[in-house]
Amino acid sequence: MLDKKLLSLLVCPLCKSSLYYDREAGELICYPESLAYPVRDGIPVMLDTEARVLSAEEKAQRKDR
Repeated sequence: MLDKKLLSLLVCPLCKSSLYYDREAGELICYPESLAYPVRDGIPVMLDTEARVLSAEEKAQRKDR
């Protein structure tokens, strides 16, 4: 689990949008860029080369707001 203060500071490295933390998947999601950044051993990996692209279905089922 990530610290709430850390989560409030993290933004997408590409577009600087806020991120949604999906605990079940262990990912930080940027909906504007359609990317999911992995969280490995409690450490966010904020590299675009490590991010996976969200499917259209995942983006449509947006979990935040």
